[in-house]
Amino acid sequence: MKKLIGVFTILLTVVMVPLHAQEKFNGLDVGMGNLYRLSDAKTRSISPENFTGEPGKGAMASLEEGNAGNVARELGQGWKVNPFVRIEPGETFTLAEIDGSGAIQHIWMTPTGHWRFSILRFYWDDEETPSVEVPVGDFFGMGWQEYAHLNSLPVSVNPGSAFNSYWVMPFRKKCRITMENIGANQMTLYYQIDYTLTEVPDDAAYFHAQFRRSNPTKGSLHTLVDGIKGKGHYVGTFMAWQVNNKGWWGEGEIKFYMDGDKEFPTIAGTGTEDYFLGSYNFENRKTHQYEEFSTAYAGLHQVIRPDGLYNSQQRFGLYRWHIQDPIRFEKELKVTIQDLGWRSNHRYLPQQSDISSVVYWYQREPHAPFPKLPSANELEVN
Repeated sequence: MKKLIGVFTILLTVVMVPLHAQEKFNGLDVGMGNLYRLSDAKTRSISPENFTGEPGKGAMASLEEGNAGNVARELGQGWKVNPFVRIEPGETFTLAEIDGSGAIQHIWMTPTGHWRFSILRFYWDDEETPSVEVPVGDFFGMGWQEYAHLNSLPVSVNPGSAFNSYWVMPFRKKCRITMENIGANQMTLYYQIDYTLTEVPDDAAYFHAQFRRSNPTKGSLHTLVDGIKGKGHYVGTFMAWQVNNKGWWGEGEIKFYMDGDKEFPTIAGTGTEDYFLGSYNFENRKTHQYEEFSTAYAGLHQVIRPDGLYNSQQRFGLYRWHIQDPIRFEKELKVTIQDLGWRSNHRYLPQQSDISSVVYWYQREPHAPFPKLPSANELEVN
């Protein structure tokens, strides 16, 4: 009997030991609830002041080497000598190249020039084609070449044009991030990429983002993404929407076709403003105006109103992050949204809007090839 009691006591002790006390913390999945925990993860950061992220290699540029060497001429090395890079027309600049296992945890940048003409690409491990290929403004929710404050968990945009991403982006062998200037003018970029070198769990998927534009929509339908193959989960939508007619424009339903869906989807929304977690036209019932909002998971963060001169169409920026409700798929995914408004006699109006979108998801590699990115003329906001 005493032996049985002893065995029971040992088993109970093992069960009651907190799980985190038995597992080594790899420094990922950081939040307020575990910020106190120590880890063997290595913190690194890449910027124009340290292109490799190596320890003890920051702020080493000489006055002759640095882009701001003339400004720092009275202070010398170590005094903000090379805080930015210039990217010439037609040039692709490698922002970061990281070897090893780890994850991108934060990106900050402030690009000049036309944001649609600066193309961000991310390559994981030994990929030849990118998992992320998006104009820089759209990646950070700025599709209209105009600043708007965006305050959410994975993306924030702060004055005057400070782009921040907190999407966690794991990699197992290597990470490469590039910026291509497809415009006709030189652009300047200040940036910082913060990452950790650590073990990545077996069930960690890779981050993806893809841009598409319908200008105008065909058949009053915009395809956000099609042809995703593999196992993963959809985590976010950004849309830059220009309405080419008068009246309310957001009656269309978003639809998620997954894992063998054909004519009818598994998930069908009830309206555009509903999907972006608003209601009733995003209208302030006192002012009878659109009311911008920016929250942790969703927002109508940008409303560009006609000015009576050159700004002739209403334009909107909207985002919806599926952080608490990721949309999981086993084999494939397609996402569309209807371009619907109202016409006379309380009937739907099929519209021909100018819609650009970025979708964000995680999946196992390899990923299906992306469609060819539109040309500069097709990307341009005008």
